Amino acid sequence: MNNASEISRALAEQAEAFCRSWLPAGRKIGNYWIVGNKHGDPGRSLAVRLKQSAGRKPGKWVDHASAEHGDLLDIIAEQLPSPTWQAVFSEARRFLGQPGLRSIQNTVEQNGGTTNPDRSATARRLLAIGRPIQATLAERYLRNRGITRFGPALRYHHGVYFRDETGQRRQLPALLAAITDNAGNVTGCNRTWLDPSRSCVASITEPKRVIGNLAGNAVRFQHGSGSDDLIAGEGLETVLSIGTVFPLLDLAACLTANHLGQFIPPEHTKRLWIARDNDDAGATAAQLLRQRAEDLGIAVFDLMPVRNDFNDDLREDGDIALRARLQSDIENALTVQQAKA
Repeated sequence: MNNASEISRALAEQAEAFCRSWLPAGRKIGNYWIVGNKHGDPGRSLAVRLKQSAGRKPGKWVDHASAEHGDLLDIIAEQLPSPTWQAVFSEARRFLGQPGLRSIQNTVEQNGGTTNPDRSATARRLLAIGRPIQATLAERYLRNRGITRFGPALRYHHGVYFRDETGQRRQLPALLAAITDNAGNVTGCNRTWLDPSRSCVASITEPKRVIGNLAGNAVRFQHGSGSDDLIAGEGLETVLSIGTVFPLLDLAACLTANHLGQFIPPEHTKRLWIARDNDDAGATAAQLLRQRAEDLGIAVFDLMPVRNDFNDDLREDGDIALRARLQSDIENALTVQQAKA
């Protein structure tokens, strides 16, 4: 191992052991190690992929707050007082020379009863055994948040497995959401575990998790055939809040700020409305998506909540006030576009 690519691949094969050693303040959630940043501070912004999934390599990381990304050599470089390549390579070789790493690599996590690196098939099976959300805990959860726009992308299951922070395998009811590509193929499933006693999100570590391939894709809510206009946003509840006040508009929930920035709009889209969250991560994601969409010849507009996200606005202001404000924002944006034309 005499060059960066060889050492990076070797580290990636031991991604979980590496994270436990170099990023001990984080925790394992599904196929990712979640931590605050590349310096290893506590938090949830940075995610390191632990195993290959849907063709994406292990050992790669992305910081959802800063939009930075890299490999495990970058993590070492950030934590060394003098991060020369010689020092980084030396630390990497020292780590790889530790005994017992191979046994860690060969330990298989039985999460959901599958070891298939392509988790899209697992996602499709989970959605298939779900039921429509009408008259279920999932519907009560959404209605408690003021949401009344649903759709066939949403399913419910009374007992979906997950592993808690101690590694124990448990079951809770979950709202399921189908993630699809632009051709309508199911590529993944978002799971929101729910507390049956309070009809709210369960009090567990990372109660919202994705299985399958989310990059470039989204949870979609369409009314009839593809429209010229599409509203794309981050969280499922955020997007459905807009759908509640505009029940005929097409929606795409990308689930995280990072994946909003990676979203690939459908070819028929002429106007893309980015319903970003009111924070730095939302601003960064909106800019990335704007650049991609404008390169495709799509007119792009931003929609901003008053509070952190549109579900906060819906619950605080009500549907009538949110509809009026959004209608005004949309009309003003179109007027400005026409004036520039």
